[in-house]
Amino acid sequence: MKQNTQKLKFGLPKGSLQDATIRMFKKAGFYIGINERSYFPSINDDEIEVILFRAQEMARYVQDGILDAGITGNDWILENSADVVRVAELIYAKQSMRPVRWVLAVPETSSIKSVKDLKGKRIATELVSVTKAYLKKNNVKADVEFSWGATEVKAMVGMDAIVEVTETGSSLRANKLRIVSTVCESTTQFIANRKSWANPWKKNKMENIALLLKGAILAEEKVGLKMNVPKKDLKAVLAILPALKKPTISTLSDQDWVDVDTIIDEVVVRDIIPKLKKAGAQGIIEYPLNKVIY
Repeated sequence: MKQNTQKLKFGLPKGSLQDATIRMFKKAGFYIGINERSYFPSINDDEIEVILFRAQEMARYVQDGILDAGITGNDWILENSADVVRVAELIYAKQSMRPVRWVLAVPETSSIKSVKDLKGKRIATELVSVTKAYLKKNNVKADVEFSWGATEVKAMVGMDAIVEVTETGSSLRANKLRIVSTVCESTTQFIANRKSWANPWKKNKMENIALLLKGAILAEEKVGLKMNVPKKDLKAVLAILPALKKPTISTLSDQDWVDVDTIIDEVVVRDIIPKLKKAGAQGIIEYPLNKVIY
């Protein structure tokens, strides 16, 4: 049997998204090993070659064909005006499972109340092109300067405002900064090179990876619940369950009892389990999920 010699060159984001991305890949079934001195991690799939690049550069390298595919933020796709295929939106970030925001922020003591007050002012950001487009949309002329880092500090030492990424806003508050407005929201994106996407083998490989990743992300905030229920109490128990789909109900060896298996949002478990117990459910088991595939 002839072995497939094709490889998919896949870019993983080095930096703030790295750990969260590797964790999602692990849940999807791909084990990635990082050597701090190498930009070529190992992976338990001989058909994938993994390369680490900064998220800021990923879209450009995918567009130019250096990579077949990669993971980056929608913010950096827009910043680079990259011509790539958006294979899938993967909603996870460094700290949470929700989009991040790029916000316009000023010192708490600043007189700036809205974007209109930035006329003729100086703004520091790493997201220069997107910020300029935002100002243009609001008919504001201001100086936008590229920031190499420590952007939050610059609002306190000469800059009138900054545009910085945030998940919770806690870092901005800690630096005594006030959010004026949201410039854009960004989610993590699985992107592909257009020529690679036109290759049937590579396209199929990317679609399979995306399917598993989306399943892993969907499972991140859900759990499975399994329980035994007397048939006489089944209607009351089912009325409590906010099931993803209809629960699976199986007959037990004792004909008066059934097994109920379902998937629910983890956030509601602590409220539901006591109610299920009172409604007649017994042997309630909560278990984590790796993937949920519709």
